This record gives sequence, C-alpha cells and structure tokens, in this order.
Amino acid sequence: MAIAPDRFSHFAAIDWSGAVGARQPGIAVAICTHGAEAPTLVAAEGGWSRAAALDWLASAMPPDTLVGLDLGPSLPFVDRGAFFPGWSDSPADARGLWRLVEAICADDPHLGASSFVDHDAIAPHLRRHGGRKGVFFEGRGRLRVTEEAQGLQGLNPTSALNLVGAAQVGKSSLTGMRVLHRLAGRLPVWPFDPLPASGSAIVEIYTTIAARAAGIRKGLSKMRDAESLDRALAALGSAPHRPLARYDDHATDAILTAAWLRTTAHRADFWAPPALTPYIAQTEGWTFGVS
Repeated sequence: MAIAPDRFSHFAAIDWSGAVGARQPGIAVAICTHGAEAPTLVAAEGGWSRAAALDWLASAMPPDTLVGLDLGPSLPFVDRGAFFPGWSDSPADARGLWRLVEAICADDPHLGASSFVDHDAIAPHLRRHGGRKGVFFEGRGRLRVTEEAQGLQGLNPTSALNLVGAAQVGKSSLTGMRVLHRLAGRLPVWPFDPLPASGSAIVEIYTTIAARAAGIRKGLSKMRDAESLDRALAALGSAPHRPLARYDDHATDAILTAAWLRTTAHRADFWAPPALTPYIAQTEGWTFGVS
C-alpha cells in the first residue's frame, strides 16, 4: 500500500484520558506540519475536555490531518470470538461496540463510561476498583491481536478489560469509543474504515512506540523536562520545541508522537501489517506502527 509523502498535510497526536469530570488535565493535543519544526500544543479554552476534543476533531482540525489517538478503539474479540462471551447482546464488531457503549452511557455526563463499567452483563468480564474482579477476568486480562504483537516487539500492553492501576487503559478506551461513535460518517478511523485517498484520518497510537523510535530505553519513556524532550525530538529529525509552561507526561507524549507520525505516515508496512486481516480490522482494529 503506497502512501505518497504529501498524502497528509498535518500530523497530530492526542494523549487521551478516561478520568471522571468536566475537564481532563490528562488530555493533550499536539500538531505539526511537514518539515523539521517541532510540534506545538493546541490549547482549549478552560482546558481540554472530551467534548472539546470531539469538537476539535470534527470541525477545527486542519484538513488532511493524520491524527493519532492514544486509546484502544476496541476490546479483545478474536481469542474468544466475542467481546463478552455468553452474552446474547454482545456486539458483532467494533462499531457495534461503540454503539453499545454510547447507548448504555447516554446519561453519563462528560462523555463518561461509568454505566458501561457497572453494567450487570459486562462487569463480570472486567477488573474494577475495590477488589471487584469479574468471574470471567483471568490473569492480566484478555488482549487484542495487536496487543499480543506489541508484546512481541518488547512492549508491555495492558488489557483494556483491566480498569485498575496506573497503567490501566480501559477507561480511556471506553470513553474514546463514545467519541469515535459520534465521529462516524465524518472522520474515517483506520483500519475499521479504509484509508481514503484524501482528507483526514484517525489511527490508534501507543506513545511508547514513538519513544522507542526516538531512542528512549524501556522503562524511561516519560519525559518531564525540556532537555529530554528535545533529545527525543532530535532523534526523529525535529527541531527543538517551543518552551512549555509546564512539562508533564501528557504534553511531552503528544508532542513526540506527533513528530513520530510525521516520520512514519508514509510507511507502507505500517498501513498493511501482515497479521491484520479483514476480520481483525472490523472487530479489534490495529495500533499504527505495530508490524
């Protein structure tokens, strides 16, 4: 799958958050264009919220932007042939899952997903706070095929069915699904949608992949100062960044990953990984950059 170097005009990365509340300090948005200029942070009045991020994606993001969302757009399916084995209402594909999350969480404010987590038929498959481990949750939790592939690349993926601990990604994934559902028909999400010949597109990102590509060793992927960020950016061919008012994992991850997307968006192998079948594309999706 050949991708022209000028297929996209901008490259953006969004560090996501599943935290409860009207605003999410854990959301950070960075964007860059072609060339060597470092990505810059995009500000939102009053701070980012999931609704504000949705609005930016739908109407304010520049045309022809490749945007990476740091969240899991689906749940494990392939290993058991279902998201929630044994439940008659378990969706048949990822878009059905997005619709289900939206329907169950329709009354949850701020695009939250608490109602989904506590649903009687779904909770038994999850590991929740307070020692509430569902009867169907085993070991570290089920993984998607792309997450198994991440492990083979030396990464440390976490099951989206695990909602406990600092490394958990389940809440981000579920709240992100509400956003993806609302973007249906307006913004394609690869690989659930094919990459169109023009226009913007969303991909799933894992910021640690960008950190590894920038030469940051395992266990040291977090950058919390200007010097660390500039060293990583330089490894990706980027100029130094504009100084930030505050350095945290969210901002630096978004900046570095936007720069990484700029260097990798044209790579045909990233758009056609050998293990990505049509079945996986429609049920579990795939992380951009995992081969």
